[in-house]
Amino acid sequence: MASTALVTNDAVALGILATILGFVFYTSSSSHPFWQKFYRFIPALLLCYFLPSLLNTFGVIDGHTSQLYSVASRYLLPACLVLLILSVDLKAILGLGPKAVIMFLTGTIGIVIGGPIALLTVSFIEPSLIGVDGPDAVWRGMTTLAGSWIGGGANQAAMKEIYEVGGNIFSVMVTVDVIVANIWMAVLLFLASKAKEIDAKTGADTTAIDTLKNKVEQYHAENARIPSLRDLMLIVAVGFGITGVAHIAADFLGPYFEANYPWTEDYSFTSKFFWLVVIVTTIGLAMSFSPMRHLEAAGASKVASAFLYILVATIGLHMDVSKVLDTPIYFLVGIIWMIVHASFMLLIAKLIKAPLFYMAVGSQANVGGAASAPVVAAAFHPALAPVGVLLAVFGYVLGTYMAWICGQILQLVAV
Repeated sequence: MASTALVTNDAVALGILATILGFVFYTSSSSHPFWQKFYRFIPALLLCYFLPSLLNTFGVIDGHTSQLYSVASRYLLPACLVLLILSVDLKAILGLGPKAVIMFLTGTIGIVIGGPIALLTVSFIEPSLIGVDGPDAVWRGMTTLAGSWIGGGANQAAMKEIYEVGGNIFSVMVTVDVIVANIWMAVLLFLASKAKEIDAKTGADTTAIDTLKNKVEQYHAENARIPSLRDLMLIVAVGFGITGVAHIAADFLGPYFEANYPWTEDYSFTSKFFWLVVIVTTIGLAMSFSPMRHLEAAGASKVASAFLYILVATIGLHMDVSKVLDTPIYFLVGIIWMIVHASFMLLIAKLIKAPLFYMAVGSQANVGGAASAPVVAAAFHPALAPVGVLLAVFGYVLGTYMAWICGQILQLVAV
């Protein structure tokens, strides 16, 4: 079906997104009192994400027919991950301690228990949500949401097959997934801008995070230089060169495991995107022990951040706020589910005095996966982006198991 959007040419759409990003960065660094006051309340990163969503909501650009997100997630994201991980201090990341993993697992458990709680809660308003067991039963559709919110798209597809989910409820849940997950990401980006104040109030120990950030800033202060054209071309060569290698390997490994070891689908081994993320992460970590890490002094992470912001804008382009009005009862289920997840994380974070960073990235590594966990991590500091990547890869492995458990509980509650 032809798109009815005002702009259907992706080159024009990319130009509009680039202009929006330029506008946000120009005004956010402005000394004008209005903009200084405005950005005190509204984080720049949130605007880079929210303004494109308005283009989709009001029919200027159709985010679903546009190929921009596909290009950004398959080309710019891997290149970005390589360049961000290139200069990572692996020892310092490991020195962050177990709290990051604890918060990630807390987020996973919050998704598992949140689904049944949300279904039971909303069934008091709409009793027809439970007591049915056809292919379009709500509980079946919710299993795909659990798969997406713990592991990602591959796990979502796995749940659709395992629980024989009907097409109608699946399409509704895909919409709920996109809207609720994107709203939650917007909340996390807003919280990231207030991290210092929130951590000070909760008494969280941010020593390890501050040490890592200080080491990165000290390295920049001592080694940073104005990049030459040679530097920039080397940065581009490394970013896209490794991305190309990863695509070659992923194009082989995904189909290979699917054909020879179909049972590994439970671990996402049959997903090309899974291998893409794993390979660029592994090569990036290996290169962080080589002289290539000195590309950071020429601004590798700044180039990576530019790629990341383009990705953020294309993610925003998938959000249509008006869709909430189409099936409000299902969105209520999704919102309550996310509130349970968030509440559980906040409770455990307070008990173990975990910094907001661990809560936010642990949550997004579950709900958003590898495409957006580094975005939230980088909102705290570019040096922290690899933490989001590593946790998101962990989510791929856990996703199918935990979503299956959630599905079993949903079935007990609903049927």
